Amino acid sequence: MRVLVVDDELGIREGCRRALTNQGFEVEVAENGPAGLHKLREAPFDLLLVDAMMPGMSGMEMLQHARKLDPELICIIITGYATVELAVQAIREGAHDFVAKPFPPALLLQVMNRELDRRRLKREAQRVKELEEELSGLTRVKAEMEKLAAIESRFMLTMVHILRAPVAVMQNSIQLVQKGYVPAEELPQLLSRVELRAGELLSILDDLLLLSRLKEGLGAQPAEPVSAAETLEAACASFQKEATERQLAISMEVSDRPFVLGSPDHLRLLWSQLLSNAIRYTPSGGRITLSLKTNSQERRIQGTVSDTGIGITPEEIPRIFEEFYRTEAAKSMKETGTGLGLPIVQLLLSLYGGTIEIDSTPEKGSSFRFTLPEFTREAGVRP
Repeated sequence: MRVLVVDDELGIREGCRRALTNQGFEVEVAENGPAGLHKLREAPFDLLLVDAMMPGMSGMEMLQHARKLDPELICIIITGYATVELAVQAIREGAHDFVAKPFPPALLLQVMNRELDRRRLKREAQRVKELEEELSGLTRVKAEMEKLAAIESRFMLTMVHILRAPVAVMQNSIQLVQKGYVPAEELPQLLSRVELRAGELLSILDDLLLLSRLKEGLGAQPAEPVSAAETLEAACASFQKEATERQLAISMEVSDRPFVLGSPDHLRLLWSQLLSNAIRYTPSGGRITLSLKTNSQERRIQGTVSDTGIGITPEEIPRIFEEFYRTEAAKSMKETGTGLGLPIVQLLLSLYGGTIEIDSTPEKGSSFRFTLPEFTREAGVRP
C-alpha cells in the first residue's frame, strides 16, 4: 500500500514515515500542498494523510485537488485543531476521517486500516455486482444460444423430413424399374412422377438457397430506383401461361407507378412469390387480383395480391411465415410444397423496411397487402 504524508512539520512527516514503514507501507512525504499534488500526479497512491493547517495551500484546499486527481483516494486529515466544525468541513470536502495531533501510531494505524478495509469491501461488493451482471448476461446468452440451437435442430429435422419424401419416391421408382416390376406401357407414367418429384426437390433446394442468401445478405445488390409497376407487370406476364392452363383469371389494378429504392430482382421476387401462392391455392375458375397504389401522406407504396382460393383459418395465420409451415388446407389441395414462399416474402420486406397484412376467410380467399417506402425520384433520396 502506498501512502503520501503531507505536513509542514518535519517531526510529523518522519514520525509517520517510520511508524508506517515498519508496518509494511510504502511511504512518501511532502512538506506542503503543491509538493504533495506533484507527487500525486507522478504516481498513484492508496491513502493520503494531510495536515489541515499548512502555510500557503491548506490541507482542505489540497484535499479538493487530490479528490479530482483520484476519486478513489482515501483521504485522512491530521490536525492539531480538532473541532466538530473542522470534522464536518473535512467530510464535506471528501475526507474519510481525521486524526487529532498528537496521536499514537496505533491510533493512526487503526484509522487507516479501517478505511482501507472499507474500500476493499466496497470494491469487493462492486466486483460481486459486476460478476452478477456478467453472470446474468451469460445466462441470457446461454438461453438465447439454447433457443437458437433448438430452432436449428427443428429446422434441420423439418428439412430432412421434407427432402426425404421426394427422394424416397424417386428411389422406390428407380428400384421398381431396375427389378423389372414396371410394364413397358406404365413406364412413361412412372417416369413422369419421378420427374415431378425431382422438380419438387430442386424447388426446395432453390428456395433454401435463396432464403440462405437473403439471410446472409449475399443476395443484396446495389440499390437503384425500381418501378414497382414494371416489376408487377413482369411477374404477372411470367405466370400468365400457368394461370390460363389452370383456368384462372388474373387482373391488375395499377393506379400509380411509384418507385422503390432497391433491387429489381428482389421486387420481382416479392410479387412472384405472392402470385405463385395465389395461383397454387386457387381452384380452377377462380380470380386473382393484383393492385398497386401509393399512400401519398405516408409516402409508401401498397401492393396487394388477392385471390378466391382456399383461404387460411385465423388460428393458422400467425404461423404462415414460419419456415416449412403449410396449412392443412394447402396440404390437402397440393401434396407438394416447400412452405418457404411466405418466409421469403417476409424476409424481403424486412430488408427494405416493409410491412405485410393478411385478410383471409377459409374457402373464400385471401388478400396479402404489403407496403414499402416510396422512392422520390425528384428528390433523389428515400423520403
